Amino acid sequence: MPLEPLPQKEIEDRLAELPGWSLHGDRIARSYRLGSHFAATAMVVHIAQVQEELDHHSDLTLGYNTVSLTVNTHSVGGAVTDLDFELARRVEALAPGHGAS
Repeated sequence: MPLEPLPQKEIEDRLAELPGWSLHGDRIARSYRLGSHFAATAMVVHIAQVQEELDHHSDLTLGYNTVSLTVNTHSVGGAVTDLDFELARRVEALAPGHGAS
């Protein structure tokens, strides 16, 4: 089934189930704080692995002890889709293992 942009209300409802995630323009976004630069770097590598598995890549930013993601689906004109929320859920699931908050 081809990806379709999600309606605004559905995006808002799904974001309510993902604490820390929010809508920024045409993207969903989240930043994490970690205990060290090494921990943040390890989390980036883990996120990159998930992105490869999904064949869906976010804008991913590494700071000293922070990791930030912004996600939308380029193939549907930069809208938010189910795939963006799947990536967000997967990142949320791995974040505690890296000590991210």
